Amino acid sequence: MISGAHVIIYSKNAEADRAFFRDVLRFKSVDVGHGWLIFALPPAEAAFHPSDENGGHELYLMCDDLKAEMASLAKKNVRCSDVQEASWGSITKMRLPGGGEVHLYQPKHPVASGSGLK
Repeated sequence: MISGAHVIIYSKNAEADRAFFRDVLRFKSVDVGHGWLIFALPPAEAAFHPSDENGGHELYLMCDDLKAEMASLAKKNVRCSDVQEASWGSITKMRLPGGGEVHLYQPKHPVASGSGLK
């Protein structure tokens, strides 16, 4: 039986990005040795989108109120991109200290981690 999922985010400065997830986003973690943190994530879902290439993956963190979350992040000096509206959600990107980006969005669709699952 599958018991979970493990997401990998590649970074040019993994230590700074780990500190961001720990100190700014306040995700709980375990230290598996030498400061290598593995983070607990909120309930998750997976979607498969058509593409001409295999192997590309993205991380989208979800929230219930994007504007409020962006305001909270701004108080922690986190810069977010302008909000883009799509049929499926309101989306911004957070710049990570290592130079990468993580998406943050407020879904407009039913979420798989909620009720009504088949």
